[in-house]
Amino acid sequence: MRTDWLRVLRSLPIAVTLLVGASVGQAQNVVGRNSVEAKPGPAKTFTGRVTVRRLTSPAPPGQAGTALVAFSPGARSNWHTHTAGQTLYVTQGCGWTQEAGGPVARICQGDTAYVKPGVRHWHGATATTGMSHLAISETLAGKNVTWLEAVTDAQFKGPQS
Repeated sequence: MRTDWLRVLRSLPIAVTLLVGASVGQAQNVVGRNSVEAKPGPAKTFTGRVTVRRLTSPAPPGQAGTALVAFSPGARSNWHTHTAGQTLYVTQGCGWTQEAGGPVARICQGDTAYVKPGVRHWHGATATTGMSHLAISETLAGKNVTWLEAVTDAQFKGPQS
C-alpha cells in the first residue's frame, strides 16, 4: 500500500506540470478552466452520460495523459487496461471501481485509486450518484489504454451502503 501512495505522490508533480502546459519560450502557460472543451465520452468506450476534458496528451518530454472525467449516475467506462497503470483522484461525488474478479470498491471525493499496469478494470458513477475524477495514465512504448467490452448492467452492481 505504501508503494502505491509513493507512486501517486510521484505522479502528482508531473500531472501539475503537464496541466500548466509548459512550452518552448515560456516558463508557464496557464489554461483557464473554461478553455478546455468538455466532450461527450464516446459510446464505444462508455455507458451512460460521460463528459471528458482532455487536459494533457502524452507528448515529449512528458509521458502522462490527464483528463477530468464526469460520470452521471449509472454511467461507467468499459472494461479496459493501461500499459503503465492509471491513477484516479476523485474530485466530486462517489463512484465505483472494480478489477476483474474482485469486489466493487466505493471511491469518493478525495480518494485516490491506483490501478497497476495491465489490470483489467472499470470505473464510473454509482447507480444513484454522479462522480468526477482526474485520470492520470502514462504511455509506454506508444500505448496508453486498451479498451475492451462494455460493463453489463448485471456486472454494474456495487456495495449497497
